[in-house]
Amino acid sequence: MKIFVINGPNLNMLGIREPAIYGSGTYKSLVEMIEKNCRENGDECEFFQSNHEGALVDEIQRAYFDGADGIVINPGAYTHTSIALLDAVKAVKLPVVEVHISDVDARESFRKTSYIRAACIATVSGEGFPGYLHACDILRENHKKGEA
Repeated sequence: MKIFVINGPNLNMLGIREPAIYGSGTYKSLVEMIEKNCRENGDECEFFQSNHEGALVDEIQRAYFDGADGIVINPGAYTHTSIALLDAVKAVKLPVVEVHISDVDARESFRKTSYIRAACIATVSGEGFPGYLHACDILRENHKKGEA
């Protein structure tokens, strides 16, 4: 499988930004953990992080044109505000799993709204960094069903 892992605003600040919520692991350590998991499962993975909404839309579209089998996306704060990301995911018609390091439903009320969720096959929330691996597993299982 070819998996695109797309991260939105402030994910580059992992390890610095609110460690009580997001943990002390860095963005680099997150990428390394996912890369190792993908290698072990025979998957190819590509990573992208941006603080800019349009760049995230461009990357979702690039995933489609570059033959991705699925996307793991943590839109960060754009989860709660971006119809553009929702429309991009709907346009590419790829299986997408929304992931959040923290349990967004247990936080501020505005974080309970996810625009992108309507176009995703699943949401993983509150599992910390391992939530990304869970999201990859969901994509793998979805891919297997599609081949059957």
